Amino acid sequence: MKKILVINVNWLGDIVFSTPVLKALRVANPKAHIACLVISRCEDVLKNNPRINEIIVYDEYGKHQTLLAKIKFIRYLRKKRFDEVYVLHPSLRRAMIGFLAGIPSRTGYNTKNRSFLLSRSIPAPDKLMHKIDYFLNILKSCGIKAQDRNCEFFINETDVQEAQQILKENGIGRKEKYVVINPGGNWKMKRWSAENFAKLGDMLAQKNKLKVVIAGAKKDSDLAAKIESMMKTKPVIITGSTTLHQLAAIMKASCCVISADSGPMHISVAVGANTVAIFGPTSSNLTGPVGVGKTVILQKDVGCEIPCYVQECTDNRCMHRITPEEVYEQVLRML
Repeated sequence: MKKILVINVNWLGDIVFSTPVLKALRVANPKAHIACLVISRCEDVLKNNPRINEIIVYDEYGKHQTLLAKIKFIRYLRKKRFDEVYVLHPSLRRAMIGFLAGIPSRTGYNTKNRSFLLSRSIPAPDKLMHKIDYFLNILKSCGIKAQDRNCEFFINETDVQEAQQILKENGIGRKEKYVVINPGGNWKMKRWSAENFAKLGDMLAQKNKLKVVIAGAKKDSDLAAKIESMMKTKPVIITGSTTLHQLAAIMKASCCVISADSGPMHISVAVGANTVAIFGPTSSNLTGPVGVGKTVILQKDVGCEIPCYVQECTDNRCMHRITPEEVYEQVLRML
């Protein structure tokens, strides 16, 4: 039986973008053992994914931080005797893992001057492309074609039941309609303002009688509290109190999810939820949502080069230019 390893990337959203690669590999190798190497914080994204047989966690800054731990990890991979590895991660160190693990067929981009570590070194594309296509291009170089580009995120019945229980405990019955607001983001310039989310939440609650659920990671708790303090109607706060799969189930059952460019937004689209995606400094052409969910992307041309990674931007006008009224109109169309 062929054994395939995929060395994945480090961000939640990018892991979601890698799922079309996993699907394409499974279609091309229906009987193979396919494993995926990820860092610990991204492990849950691939939980329940039927395209893979195994998730291998590489805890580079924790359990595997020391040289001895790294050596033991490489020995562990060598014993698995993988036949092929596809290195989606662009770093030299990740390519080194496949090389030291003794995997005969090693495919990846020639980034970071790492061609000598790869048996099939692919020139990096000379034009910008969506992350999904960037990953799929690695397989294309090996003659493996993807059937579709849709991202995937899998939830099971337990996730659905737990999500329903969380909603019930927060006063939302099975037949009640609600929207999910995801206000967080991995850097501030991508976030829509708390004031805008609060105004939008009140519009949806007062005009459409919808419950408003504010979601996010534990680190977003202060942001959620700030939005709540600005709202005239009381929202349901589940920030930091759900697993990723419970959140995905809550999103899927909602009327609509409103989010800036973030990992949860990509999960929302991947599970088929109606999603309004608010884009500012990042490019929807490069990191826009792709999935089975109905999606609307709102982004304004404010004269800046996009993508823009100016962390010290003083006005963040690309996000401020999008108004609560515009988002509200898009949500109404979803409803």
